[in-house]
Amino acid sequence: MPTGQIWATNSLGGYMYSDNLSRELRTAVQPACKYRQLCDPKDAAFQGLGKGQTFHWNVYSDLSDDGTAGSTGIAETDVMPEDNFTIAQGTLTINEFGRSVPYTGKLDDLSEQPVKEIIRKVLKNHAVKSIDLAAKSKFDDTPLRVVPTSGTDTSAVTLTTNGTATLTNGIALGKEHVKSIIDLMKERNIPAYASGDYYAIGRPSSFRTLKNNLEGIKQYVETGFAKIMNGEVGRFEGCRFIEQTNAAAGTGSTANAAWTNAVSDMIHFMGEDTVAEAIAIPEEIRGKIPTDFGRSRGVAWYALLGYGLVHTQAAQARIILWDSAA
Repeated sequence: MPTGQIWATNSLGGYMYSDNLSRELRTAVQPACKYRQLCDPKDAAFQGLGKGQTFHWNVYSDLSDDGTAGSTGIAETDVMPEDNFTIAQGTLTINEFGRSVPYTGKLDDLSEQPVKEIIRKVLKNHAVKSIDLAAKSKFDDTPLRVVPTSGTDTSAVTLTTNGTATLTNGIALGKEHVKSIIDLMKERNIPAYASGDYYAIGRPSSFRTLKNNLEGIKQYVETGFAKIMNGEVGRFEGCRFIEQTNAAAGTGSTANAAWTNAVSDMIHFMGEDTVAEAIAIPEEIRGKIPTDFGRSRGVAWYALLGYGLVHTQAAQARIILWDSAA
């Protein structure tokens, strides 16, 4: 069997029974999913089995007239004007996800600690990070990127619509940047969530300057309603902020590494209808059928699911990424 958890090696199992070993179980604490909670299940959440590997959805544009022609009215003798709209189709692929931990029957039989319970906890932590990163990778596909104008402007931002930032970000996100980004989202008619708010998600250090900016005027508060998202830390300018640590610094940005000036990191600002989630089999813990006369055992987590960016066209995009070219 492949090397997994065994009795003969202390670090792989032997330590699970030692003289005077504490009976309290301790595992590394891992946060729950942060990006996945911001996905939009739609019908995809009920994809189920037997429906193929690919899931499609239609994205409908507005009418070709932006309202300008319609605002002039219709003369009594005119024929009713006709118009049309376009249909784009999005797609995602459902894939297998999972990880297993094999262990020996001897380890299970001699260990004072509950081997299967510990492995389940470790696998759960791995599943959280793996699924969250799979979801996050689709948020990264947004064509809309913003950087501070000239790279260091303390308030103005420059938008690109081709999925690539063209300036090196040389300043930390501040409250004036947030105002500019939220104004930009509103100007682009990006729909807010049902609460009327947008969301922003990033690493804790990326929000540090913003939080320091707002401590003095005490605006970084919940303003009367309970937190409803994992990792949510506050609200400002109609945007609710979520801290995450599942995704490493830089991944998914144009730089795809820690930024040159190291004063900020990627932050996803978003409105409703972001990333679709398709689930054929939700994540679950599975036990291996014992082999070798019960001496070879194992536990795994498994899921059959997929993610896809809902609006891939810049004009309809719902996500803006605070980014850097290097």
